[in-house]
Amino acid sequence: MELNSSGREIRVALLEDQQVFRESLVALLEGAGMKVVARCAETGTFLSNVRAAAPDVAVVDLRLEHVGREGVEDGLNALKYLHDFHPQVRALVLSGHREPDVVERCFQAGAAGYLCKLNVGCDDVVSAVARVARGERLLPVDMLHANAMHLEDLQVPASALTRLTLREREVLGYVAAGADNLKIAAHLGITERTVKAHLTSIYRKLGPENRAQLAVLACELGVPRPVLA
Repeated sequence: MELNSSGREIRVALLEDQQVFRESLVALLEGAGMKVVARCAETGTFLSNVRAAAPDVAVVDLRLEHVGREGVEDGLNALKYLHDFHPQVRALVLSGHREPDVVERCFQAGAAGYLCKLNVGCDDVVSAVARVARGERLLPVDMLHANAMHLEDLQVPASALTRLTLREREVLGYVAAGADNLKIAAHLGITERTVKAHLTSIYRKLGPENRAQLAVLACELGVPRPVLA
């Protein structure tokens, strides 16, 4: 039986629109000793169930198709809601998307891990849910920008945070939460120009090349992310 960090069975909520895949996930996870407390095809029902069932991990698909409705519903909204209102629930994205910008947006929205449906097996899914439940982060380095510096190449130790001032760490937390410079300035009571100055210093000290890399790196280093109003 897979246990969470508190030593009890892992409780999982599923947001997946394909019924066959959803039922397969239920069988897979419960067969591994976890408890599936919600199994939903659309965001509204899913979030209601999360409030009631208090899962440890939420497994979230990104694009949710609905019969009789044009377009798709974006699972990113669910990630943002979980981050803002249920920060104790760890979100694991299980999606067919491999686009680097989509992956990066998921981490900016609060995801703790990302798996691509196209190249993972059953054991990989069970292991990922268990690791996320224990507080680990699963960063798909192979899906980040191919033409940019890989996070694994940065080799930034957790102690690197000691290079940052207290204010720089606060700014970094807001970047990890997906806030833009204007919102960071408003939350911290400083000017946008000052935020830009802090970011310049952070880039110099930590080494990432762009804001998306910086957000993912912040997650990897365990920087606390504030709840955005």
